[in-house]
Amino acid sequence: MKNPVTFLCIALMIIGCNRQQDNLGKDITVPVTVAEVKPGTIEEFIDINGAVKSIKEVQLKAEVTGNYMLKTNPSTGRPYALGDRVNEGNEIIEISDKEYENNIKLSSLKLNLEITKQVFDKQQSLFDKGGVTLSELKNAEINYINANYNYEDALIRLQKMHVRAPFTGVIIDLPYFTPGVKIDANALLVKIMDYSKLHLEVNLPEKSMGETKPGQLVRVTNYTLPGDTLMGSVTQLSPAIDPETRSYKGMILINNPKLLLRPGMFVKGEIVVASAKNTIVVPKEIIVSKQRGNSVFVVEKGIAFERIVEFGLENPREVQITSGLKENEMLVVKGFETLRDRSKVKEIK
Repeated sequence: MKNPVTFLCIALMIIGCNRQQDNLGKDITVPVTVAEVKPGTIEEFIDINGAVKSIKEVQLKAEVTGNYMLKTNPSTGRPYALGDRVNEGNEIIEISDKEYENNIKLSSLKLNLEITKQVFDKQQSLFDKGGVTLSELKNAEINYINANYNYEDALIRLQKMHVRAPFTGVIIDLPYFTPGVKIDANALLVKIMDYSKLHLEVNLPEKSMGETKPGQLVRVTNYTLPGDTLMGSVTQLSPAIDPETRSYKGMILINNPKLLLRPGMFVKGEIVVASAKNTIVVPKEIIVSKQRGNSVFVVEKGIAFERIVEFGLENPREVQITSGLKENEMLVVKGFETLRDRSKVKEIK
C-alpha cells in the first residue's frame, strides 16, 4: 500500500502545474483586429429564386388570305427583324388581296353613310317644323345608324390586312415568307413580347407567412449581371398552404427598364420583410455560440472582455444586437477564436 503522504505530494504538484499554466495563459498576448461599434442599418429578408416570365406576349396570325409583305422598320431603315423593338400601332406586315378589298366596297359604303346622314338631318329639321311624322324621322335615323355600322365593319375588315403591334415590345419570332407569296389565314406571322417588367412565381416557406405582405421590396440578381441589382415588389400572396410542400405561392413584379433580364432567366432574390436603422449591427461570423448564449469580445486597455449579446433582426450575413454591446466600444473582428474572458490582446490592423 502506497504512502498517503506520497499521494498528497503528487496532488499538490499537479495543482501547482495547472496554476502555472493558467498564469502562463494569462500572460500570452493574442493579436486581434478591432473595429469601433457604430450605428448601422440591417434588413431581414427571405431568399427566393426562380425563372422570370414576361408580363405581355402575343402571337399574331393572319386573319385573311393574301400576298405577304414585310414592312420597313423606320428605326433601322430595313425590314423588321428578330430583336427589333416595335411601338404600339407600328405596322409590321401587310397582306394584300385586291379581290378581298373590292368585295368590301368601302367607297360605296362611305357614300351611303353620307347620304343617309343628309337624309336624317333633313328629316330632323322637318320634324322640328311639323313637316314629317316621328315614324319617318326614326326610319331615317335607323338607315343612318345601319349605314354607319356597315362602314365601320368594312374598316375593321380592311384592318385585318395590316398587322400592327398591339403594344410596345420586342419581336421574338418572325417566320420567313418570300415577299409577295400568298399565305393562308391563320398562319403565324410574328410574336411580340414586352419584358420591360417581368413576373416571378415563387413558393414561400410556411413559417414566413406572417412576415410577407404585398408591396414589400424585392432585390433581384442574376449571375450574368454582376453588380446589377434590379428592384421589384411583392404583388400577390396566396392564403393557402400546400400540404405537401408546406409552402404558399407568391408573385413578384420586377422592373426591367433596360431589358437586362431576359424571359426564362433564372434569378435569385431577397424579399425585405423588416429593417432597422441607426442600430448596432455586427457580422454574424464574429459571433461565438456557447451553451450560456451568444457572445462577442470587446477590448479595453489591452484586455478582451466577453459580452453576452441578444439578437434582433438577422440575415445570412449580419445580426442586430439589441443588448450587450454599446456604441463606440472596440469590437474584436479578427482573432477572437482563441480568446477567453480577460485575455491579453495586442491590436493589429
